[in-house]
Amino acid sequence: MKKSTDLPIKICVSGARETSHCGVDALDMAEKLGAEIASHGCVATSSAVAGFPMWAARGAKNAGGMTVGFSPAANLYEHENVYRLPTDNLDVIVYTGFGYAGSDLLLMRSSDAIIFGCGRIGTIHEFTVAFQERKPIGILEGAWDTVELLRDIMARDIERPHDNIVFDKDPNRLIEQLIAVVKKEREKK
Repeated sequence: MKKSTDLPIKICVSGARETSHCGVDALDMAEKLGAEIASHGCVATSSAVAGFPMWAARGAKNAGGMTVGFSPAANLYEHENVYRLPTDNLDVIVYTGFGYAGSDLLLMRSSDAIIFGCGRIGTIHEFTVAFQERKPIGILEGAWDTVELLRDIMARDIERPHDNIVFDKDPNRLIEQLIAVVKKEREKK
């Protein structure tokens, strides 16, 4: 029987579906982030949507990694025709049938750690779920205001320690720090 320490680490990338507000290098940063996840032997998870998550999945796939997307839809037809979401760069799509909010919850709980990039309200929702669940969190710093919003949310919650949250602008360093946090968490269990 495998021990939990032998299983690959599943790292989620959260970010905006529509990225016009993110700045010129946001999608390149997402792609580098995905590539780093794959190069460290981790599985890249995300919402099965366009934008920041799709570019992270693209980076992971191009680096030879495994990708899993969580869809708000109940099936492939609904995924493509009702939600109008892509299937590009995903090895597996989990059709939750729970809409965006429900699929966020399943995605956060199914991932070992979550990285937040440029985002909007859906990203903030994913952050609050991950934060409340005490998941290891990485925040990719960039030319977007999401970092300040997340810091503000954390500053208002004085009851929870924030010792499992790391910040960095370099995707490689962020992944390495996050993997260390996950391994430390796994050793406790």
